[in-house]
Amino acid sequence: MNHLSDIREKVALDKRLSFEDGLFLEEKADLFTLGELANLVRERKNGRAAYYNVNEHLNPTNVCVYRCSFCAFRADLKSPKGYVMSDEEILERAGEAETKGATELHIVGGLHHQLTYDWYLNIVRIIHQARPRLHLKAYTAVEWDWFSTLTGRPTRDILTDFKSAGLGSLPGGGAEIFHPEVRDKICEHKADADAWIRIHREAHALGLRSNATMLYGHIEKPAHRIDHLLRLRNLQDETGGFQTFIPLAFHPEHTGLSHIQKPSGLMDLRIMAISRLMLDNFPHIKAYWVMLGIQTAQIALSFGADDIDGTVVHEKIYHVAGSTSPQELTVSEIRRLIEEAGRIPIERDTLYREVVRDSATWRTGRAIASLPVTAG
Repeated sequence: MNHLSDIREKVALDKRLSFEDGLFLEEKADLFTLGELANLVRERKNGRAAYYNVNEHLNPTNVCVYRCSFCAFRADLKSPKGYVMSDEEILERAGEAETKGATELHIVGGLHHQLTYDWYLNIVRIIHQARPRLHLKAYTAVEWDWFSTLTGRPTRDILTDFKSAGLGSLPGGGAEIFHPEVRDKICEHKADADAWIRIHREAHALGLRSNATMLYGHIEKPAHRIDHLLRLRNLQDETGGFQTFIPLAFHPEHTGLSHIQKPSGLMDLRIMAISRLMLDNFPHIKAYWVMLGIQTAQIALSFGADDIDGTVVHEKIYHVAGSTSPQELTVSEIRRLIEEAGRIPIERDTLYREVVRDSATWRTGRAIASLPVTAG
């Protein structure tokens, strides 16, 4: 039996793939075989369903102490493009989100070295007090690590502070590529892989769910990507706290790596499929349309992805880096894209509970795991 036949049999029997299997898929498997196998796993887990949410993004500041070579969003303290949002602006954005029917506010930003820990904590507190129905998915592990540096306190204690203030869950950013051969070159000073994993482990222990990401298509190699996926899989075995994995395509424009060619649509689909195959214990894989573009995100729904993210108003980080996708999609546009891909659109909240809407109001229904989804 050759290696691909062995992998096919493992996938058919729902058996775990090894590092060597992943490397073979990266280097040898053709795209359509990857799509076939990934779609088998995708439909085994989620049938024909494709999930989306109604959300907005909030990036309270772009001033950042770090100078990651892949980032086009950050600004120096005295840069004319640098900004810090006021409490009034933050609350206005939260109000706008709720008025538009959003169930989630996604909050990430720069690590401003002249703003205090309380400034960041206050963002969550004031939004939660003013708009308690909004789920606040806030701050990457790199930001939590920075808060620990600011205060000299353990990140677990800081997570507890924020949970009491209204934090709902953690986004998956800041993971980039875990392997030090890559991480030391593209973001050498910020939280390393061990810190990222420890912080998500602590969040899960506190009952906070989180997402996970991988930034691909820059200087990393296939072995680095498979290593990254297996580290995430190991932590999920331990905690079960991850909800979804989001492969993030690198956008080189206006970054320190602008000489690198942007990942192709074919590479996007390969990474999506391999991620679905390797992360057998992750319930969901997201095709983030802001980074992939709408057409590739649609196709990705047949290459392992079962989630297309949401309405995503006011996204800045990837648009600054050259994303040409729209700033916002309407719910009707998202549902049409999903249906065109032959999938069944289901609105979810951040914690993957079905959202049921009645005129201008909404409520959460059953957990996604209990929804009837038809395979085939």
